Amino acid sequence: MDDTDGTILRALQVYPRASFRLLGEVAGISEQTAARRYQALRRAGVTRVVGVVRPAVRGDAEWVVRVRCRPDRLEPLAASLARRRDVVFAYVVSGGTEIVCIVRAPIVAVGDDALLAALPSRAAVLDLRVDLLLHAFNPGSASKWTGFGGCLPEESRALVAAAASGAAGVEEEAVDGGAVENARLTDDDAPLIAALTQDGRLPHRELARVCGWTVGRVRRRLRTLEQGGALQYDVEILPERLGFDLSATLWLEVSPGAIDAVGEAVAAHDEVAFAAAISGEHNLMVSVICRNADDFYRYLRTRIGAMEGILGYSVSIRVRRLKQNASLVVQGRLIQPV
Repeated sequence: MDDTDGTILRALQVYPRASFRLLGEVAGISEQTAARRYQALRRAGVTRVVGVVRPAVRGDAEWVVRVRCRPDRLEPLAASLARRRDVVFAYVVSGGTEIVCIVRAPIVAVGDDALLAALPSRAAVLDLRVDLLLHAFNPGSASKWTGFGGCLPEESRALVAAAASGAAGVEEEAVDGGAVENARLTDDDAPLIAALTQDGRLPHRELARVCGWTVGRVRRRLRTLEQGGALQYDVEILPERLGFDLSATLWLEVSPGAIDAVGEAVAAHDEVAFAAAISGEHNLMVSVICRNADDFYRYLRTRIGAMEGILGYSVSIRVRRLKQNASLVVQGRLIQPV
């Protein structure tokens, strides 16, 4: 990947459904070249743009689950977790005995017994830890990592952001203050959501064909769901394919009075893909992506080490991705789950 590809990805992170014409304009290339570049990355399994329904819309909370298991039972356990619809992220950490995942379920529905009952073998599980995800500091996406390169100047960022605002803007045919109420999902939305989960950049005409709707109805319904916060878009990126071979989760212990300041600051780092306050002794979870061990050590020493309010930390080195939001990771590629 070169800087042009990086610029396209950065623009998509601002506006995931940006037209190829707009992507070409900010990257300094033609519309056709922008389309070709993006499709090449997508076909290679490096990136996917997917539609994501906010958990709260379905009455769900998000839970950080750490499962320690017998080494000889890791593979069937990992495969079982990755196949579950309520598991949206899953990965294996160093040592080959622990799987970390994020589970979406109502607060009253999650407990050790409920999770164990869904696993292929209770005997394989040596320890289970469940913490509630309290607040995400980069809401709307778990893929805000920008360390891959490329450049999006402020004027280009403003141009893309204005296009995003215009696409979601209120027109005569659009929704009014009742957007949040109307953003509740209905059975009629099922084919629309399913199509966007496969490809969040499908044009209105194709979505209309899939749903059996008119293009105008698709446009209005998307605007309602987006404005009401029910539907968001995630730009999934596989960093290992871009030369960033070290991914880690930092479990930070932060003083309560500093957690907002530390969380906001950490979420703004280029190396960070996700940061969230969670319950438990380590009350801040941070996903970090670096090129190698030297790069990661520099980040710990110069960025994390310079922050006030951090009382302690531990590190889980990610050795294998299993699932990334709406995509499985198979043989180094992002693919649509069956």
